[in-house]
Amino acid sequence: MRGIRTETIPLTFWLAGAALAAFPLCAHADETKRDDTKPDDTPIVVYGRGLQQVGSATSGSQGVVGYADFENRPIGRVGELAENVPGLIATQHSGEGKANQYFLRGFNLDHGTDLAGFVDGAPVNMRTHGHGQGYLDLNFLIPELVERIDYTKGPYHADLGDFASAGSLAFTTKDRLARPMVEVSGGSFGYVRGLVAGSGQVAGGTLLGAFEGTRADGPWVLSEQLAKFNALIKYSRSNWSLGLSAYTNHWRSTDQVPERAVQSGLIPLNGFIDPNDGGRAGRIALNFNGHFGRTTVSAYAIGSRLQLTSDFTYFLDDPVNGDGFRQVDRRGVFGGSIRHEWGDGPLIWRIGADTRWDHIGQVGLFRTSAGTVTGTVRNDRVDEYSGGFYGEGEWHIRPTLRLVLGLRGDVIGYRVRSDLAANSGTGSAALASPKVALAWQPSKGIELYADYGEGYHSNDVRGATITIDPTSHDAVGRVPVMAKSRGAELGARIERKRITASLVGFWLDLASELVFTGDEGTTEPNAATRRFGTELSIFWRPVEGVTIDSSLAYTHARFRGVTADQTYIPNATPFVLSGGISGRITSHLNATLRLRHFAGAPLIEDSSQRSAATTLVNAGLYWDRGSWRVSADLLNLFNAHDPDISYWYTSRLPGEPAEGVADRHIHPVEPRQVRVTLRYSL
Repeated sequence: MRGIRTETIPLTFWLAGAALAAFPLCAHADETKRDDTKPDDTPIVVYGRGLQQVGSATSGSQGVVGYADFENRPIGRVGELAENVPGLIATQHSGEGKANQYFLRGFNLDHGTDLAGFVDGAPVNMRTHGHGQGYLDLNFLIPELVERIDYTKGPYHADLGDFASAGSLAFTTKDRLARPMVEVSGGSFGYVRGLVAGSGQVAGGTLLGAFEGTRADGPWVLSEQLAKFNALIKYSRSNWSLGLSAYTNHWRSTDQVPERAVQSGLIPLNGFIDPNDGGRAGRIALNFNGHFGRTTVSAYAIGSRLQLTSDFTYFLDDPVNGDGFRQVDRRGVFGGSIRHEWGDGPLIWRIGADTRWDHIGQVGLFRTSAGTVTGTVRNDRVDEYSGGFYGEGEWHIRPTLRLVLGLRGDVIGYRVRSDLAANSGTGSAALASPKVALAWQPSKGIELYADYGEGYHSNDVRGATITIDPTSHDAVGRVPVMAKSRGAELGARIERKRITASLVGFWLDLASELVFTGDEGTTEPNAATRRFGTELSIFWRPVEGVTIDSSLAYTHARFRGVTADQTYIPNATPFVLSGGISGRITSHLNATLRLRHFAGAPLIEDSSQRSAATTLVNAGLYWDRGSWRVSADLLNLFNAHDPDISYWYTSRLPGEPAEGVADRHIHPVEPRQVRVTLRYSL
């Protein structure tokens, strides 16, 4: 993507998006003229929480969510699609162009360190990233084109490697639409969104195209000036598909602010300290997926770039120019995977492999003043490559009893070329991870599970070659490339005609690790951790046209091997509750009411400082008649002023002591707002 002027991208996207979206619409129209059978009227398989998992799932915490489950569901941001996974929370502490902050199973996953994400088989997490390890940005997704979300939790699945210790999300986009559509949305705080999408038969396959544009100011004193554009074109045959997607985004940020600044009246709750925060992002991806008999293959090529300008401590380190900094990441990601299955009857074998190469042309950290770069902390080029291999056998001991044994091996190699020669270097690391799962059906529609597995997340490889702190020039320790995890789970699942429920208890350990801190350009030690907890998920259809879903999760999370007064893990939310009810009011009108709550969490290791709990209620009305659909979403129904995220650290405002002030820094949830969408289907 180097050499493209960002200012010209929106116009380019509008033209390219309109062309690629119009082509399937025209193809659809041409086909209708030629063929009165109208292939687009054929039934479409709808996946969802009603899809049977008993007899196929290997743990009580894995599942599937389909488009029908969240079509009538109000969401404020694309990342909230991840909240369809029971027990998962997606928040935001900065502008809407930045990856969300994720919370699952007592983890503050930052932007994705232990949550693996995939879209159409291609990984989304970014290794050795300019902002944070495992950076998981879902802003390029178009919600209307997501067909299903397959999710897992825990390190029990042999086909999953890096970043999947807490869980994984696999988004699958649609191959076709029942009818082409044009959609326009408008709402509070300058929110405007447009979408055009359609599909049709071309050369014996189906061509789908879509283009989305979003503009928003946000509820902040500092106008966000979000300008986001997404495009997707996808060609599918009976057993393979080829997709091309493109995304660009530009925004200004209101980051978390010191609570003392709000309480003193210096700024309002939705105010800002530094007006120069913001960013721009871009992504283009080509991916292939094929199913050939019992062999599945995928391949992808991704170009990605990100530029973030932030300021968290203001004038603590530099009382003259301020503490602003810019993070830059420009890379290409290339790879693929293959999986083959054979055997029938009581014994089934599976083998698979995946490979990935991150060719990182620039990953840098720079000092800024008033949004302008004034110096370099570090500026590197990195090549990171990996290979994963796994095999597993599934033994049907009895028709109601299954045993799955698996073993996965991962290898990561790297080369770091730093602007400071002492921090350059090469190296590699390897890890073997056993997996085991037992599933037993004591009666029809009921299955019990026992799982054990080991896994890992990779660390930023710049930390594996570092010897000198780029700021202080002090000697620093190096980072192990892989941070190992071990976990186990007992679970139960029940599936009846109108109700599906699962209950699990889990335990998860992470080894002692060092992580590279992108905001500082150096490493930061963390102790070993242990988490155990329980999760309950229910999906109930009491009568035709009404669905009720609920999930709750409790996690006890602590550091291990530390003094007794330093055991709490910052931002490890102990309790999460979410749920909702959707119902058909008339033959054309549906309504939804949803609740999301996560409890306060310790902000420092002795738990003397804690965040406030957050509770949000959203509502929606959806009217469909013929070719028309009108949606009205009311976000934050009760206008809560709770924090979306909270941190505790030291910062310094003008006039404060040189040593700064330790304080809670908060980013509030967005206030009550309305969004109305009008859709016309051709």
